[in-house]
Amino acid sequence: MADYKTIHGVNLRDYTTDPDTLIEGQVWYDKTNKVVQFFHNSVTSAGSWRTEVSVNTARHQGGSSGTTTSALYTGGVPDRAISESWNGSAWTEVGDLNTGRQGVFGSGASNTQAIVSGGELPGANSALAESWNGSSWTEVGDLNTARRIGCGGGPYTAAIASGGYTSTNVGNTETWNGSAWTEVADMNTGRRNMAGNSGTTTSQIVAGGKTSGVLANSESWNGSAWTETADLNDSRETLGNSGADNTAALVAGGESPGVTANTELWNGSSWAEQNNLNTAIYGGGTTGTNTASLHMSGYISTASANVEEWVGAGANVFSWSTGGDLNTARRQGAGAGIQTAALSFGGVNPSATQAITESYNGSSWTEVNDLNTARRDIIGTGATYTASLAVAGDGGTQLCENWNGTNWTEVADTNEGRKYGAGGGTNTSALVFGGNTPPNNITDTESWNGSSWTEVNNLNTGRHNMAGSGADNTACLVMGGNEPSPSAKTELWNGSSWTEVGDLNSPRAGLGGKGSSTATLVFGGSPPTDNYNAATEDWNGTSWVELSDLNTARLLTSGAAGYTSSTTAALAFGGEIAAGTVQSATEEWAQGTTVRSVDTD
Repeated sequence: MADYKTIHGVNLRDYTTDPDTLIEGQVWYDKTNKVVQFFHNSVTSAGSWRTEVSVNTARHQGGSSGTTTSALYTGGVPDRAISESWNGSAWTEVGDLNTGRQGVFGSGASNTQAIVSGGELPGANSALAESWNGSSWTEVGDLNTARRIGCGGGPYTAAIASGGYTSTNVGNTETWNGSAWTEVADMNTGRRNMAGNSGTTTSQIVAGGKTSGVLANSESWNGSAWTETADLNDSRETLGNSGADNTAALVAGGESPGVTANTELWNGSSWAEQNNLNTAIYGGGTTGTNTASLHMSGYISTASANVEEWVGAGANVFSWSTGGDLNTARRQGAGAGIQTAALSFGGVNPSATQAITESYNGSSWTEVNDLNTARRDIIGTGATYTASLAVAGDGGTQLCENWNGTNWTEVADTNEGRKYGAGGGTNTSALVFGGNTPPNNITDTESWNGSSWTEVNNLNTGRHNMAGSGADNTACLVMGGNEPSPSAKTELWNGSSWTEVGDLNSPRAGLGGKGSSTATLVFGGSPPTDNYNAATEDWNGTSWVELSDLNTARLLTSGAAGYTSSTTAALAFGGEIAAGTVQSATEEWAQGTTVRSVDTD
């Protein structure tokens, strides 16, 4: 039976550590520290854009539909027929339109159900509509009015097409019932290049666009008539719009007349400026809702493949926050474990090589028994702070030590001595790879079975000071490093060989990284143009996505993670923040949550 503590007549559940699963508003008694604790989601997003995986083919004036996890982007300039499908992590080219065109109207709820209509053929406007069933496009009933660069909305069985350009700006509105288009009431202001890829046949908002000049004007559709509403704060055309109906929408980008990154949110009565797109762009496709949206492709100085995702206000965010400091500041050490059960060992501070080992419990570091041999430039593997390996390191040694939660024990040496290498896995199933045996980078890879090392197939590219991750010796990732200049290359180990996969967004060496072959977080390092980097990137199994930066730029840092997706936890600790300056600071990658103490007096 659980123990309880009575505080001012209230019984609270006793815990020696924080509960594994926390619920908003939860209160408990921390009998270790003798305080009452409560949980509150304290960090929420103000609404922001983050960089996502690019489309395969750069273009603009395409049609978009779907959600942030199931979207379709179709047609455009210069490739008028191409369609790409988004599954939340990667873009895949799917069946082409039967008739390629630009300036199409996109409608649809997912990447399996969509309709595109209108657009521009070479030398002529189009009334053509095509329906997507998840595998192919089928021509369906034409619009009553051929036109281009208007806007669409709704699902593929109940869509709406509004405005656009024939030989003049038009306000024509048509609704689709799954078999035919019907003309309904015109907009009050005929226009082209406006935002309106949102809503339904009975509830839609359009904004901006162009007549003889650039507009700020907005109009709301209620299923039978258009009503003028509050203007945008920023007049513009060729902007993107997403939203479920005429009460909530998001517009982003466009020309006003210069290219803008401006983002505005509609609450049903007014537009409010939000955090801008990371890249000013126009002519892109936008789909989703006012709280979760994708902005796809567009035009900057040329056709772009850029994709950004909107995380709306109030959403829990994941970022770096301050954790407990190491007892001994150092760089070029190693880490293992997870955010709440990590191990840090070896390194240099500031010039003396260290044997020190420290254990992290989720809030603070405690010194435990030292390595048998002090080392820097060391490789660390291990799933917890009770079972880890310390491999190779200083001077290109072959030495390997095993941590059992209490002591380090020397075990079988590696076949190849190395420093500045990387690895992944556990203390019973690990892989180490690359590094340096002065003066050369090496590609050598070795697999650990719990008792001995076996040489296996080499890396494709020799390098040192890279990051490595992996759950065991059958699935690992290596990224970045010096070749000798900082690299963005990533390679994937499948248990028998290495394959080059998607590059990091920023080339760098001396970076930290932890996770699995399908979900890894990398951070810090040294890019070619800057000595110290704070950039953080997430590997989703297909590509790297930029996330929130470290609070302190650093290189030659260490890390630990229980990292299985971009919503889980990691640590960054130690490293160098300036020439000759090492640090003890720890940063925790986690959801924006806090546990707070309550005065019990």
